[in-house]
Amino acid sequence: MQNEMGEIKTIAIVGSGAVGAYYGARLAAGTGATVSFLMRRDLEAVRESGLLIKSVDGDFTLKPALAFATPEEIGPVDLVIVALKTTSNEALPELIPPLLKKGTRILTLQNGLGNEEFLHANFPDHPVLGGLCFVCINRGEPGVIHHLAHGRVEMGEFTDRDSVGAAHELFSRAGLDARLLPNLGLARWRKLIWNIPFNGLSITEGCIDTEKILASPERVDRVRTLMHEVIAAAAAFGYEIDPAFAESNIKGTAEMGAYRPSSLIDFEADQSVEVEPIWGEPLRRARHQGLAMPEPARLYEQICTAVETRSS
Repeated sequence: MQNEMGEIKTIAIVGSGAVGAYYGARLAAGTGATVSFLMRRDLEAVRESGLLIKSVDGDFTLKPALAFATPEEIGPVDLVIVALKTTSNEALPELIPPLLKKGTRILTLQNGLGNEEFLHANFPDHPVLGGLCFVCINRGEPGVIHHLAHGRVEMGEFTDRDSVGAAHELFSRAGLDARLLPNLGLARWRKLIWNIPFNGLSITEGCIDTEKILASPERVDRVRTLMHEVIAAAAAFGYEIDPAFAESNIKGTAEMGAYRPSSLIDFEADQSVEVEPIWGEPLRRARHQGLAMPEPARLYEQICTAVETRSS
C-alpha cells in the first residue's frame, strides 16, 4: 500500500460511537494496523473488556482495544478517521491537531454536506478524504456494537488525488466492501436520497422505524417525493442520478426490516440531531442555485419543530 505519502500503519478514530468503533475494530482486526480509539462513554468498559462486535458477518472481540480519553495520549498517526457526530464538529479544531504529523490524511465518515469543507478550512496542509458508510449499525451496552446489515464504504478525495488509494486499500484489506469514487460530490447527494426521507420521517412521523414508514402508502409516497426532489437538486449541481435509484433505495430499505435510523436514536436519547448537514445545508445550497425543494423544506421545518419542542 505504498504511495507518495507512505504506508498507513497507525490510525486514530475520532468519535468511537457505532460507526467509528465498528470500522475501527474491523481495520484493527483485519490489517494489523495500530488503531487507537478516542472515546468517552465506553472508555472504561473497552479498556477492561475490549470491543465486542455482534455482526451479521460473524461476531468478534477486539481485545485489547487501544482506548484513550485524549488525543494527546494517542499522538501523531498516519490516518485520522472522523466519525464524530457533525453536531460536535466545533470540537475538531482542538481534538485533531495532536494527531497530526506531516502527511497525515484525514478521512471523514460523517453524514450530510459540508464536512470535507470544514476539515479543509481548519487543516489546509493535510489531505482530506470523504467516506460514506452504507451500513445498519447501532450502539449497544458499553463496549458492544450491533452490526445488523450492509457495510459498504465509498470514498473519494476532496483535496488530494494521491491520498485516497492507500485508505481504500486499507479498508479492502480489512475485508470491507470499499469502493473508490470518481466524484465525491455525487456520492454525497446520492446518500442524501436515503438520509433525508428516512432519518427525517422516523422522527416527524412519531418516532417510528423504517419498517413502519414503509408500511404506510402515504408515507411511501412522501418518501418518493422527497427522494425525487433531492435527485432534482443534485442535477442542478451537475450530479446526474437515475430516478430508478430512488426505487432501489426503497427496496433495499424494506429488506432491512425494522431499522431505527441514527437520527431517531439521537432524538430519543435527547442528544443533538444532525439537522443542518442532512437537511439544512442541502436546502441552502439548492436555494443558492435558485431551486426550490418544497417537500424537503417542509420536512426540515417539521424536524426543527420536533427538536425545539423536545428541548423546551
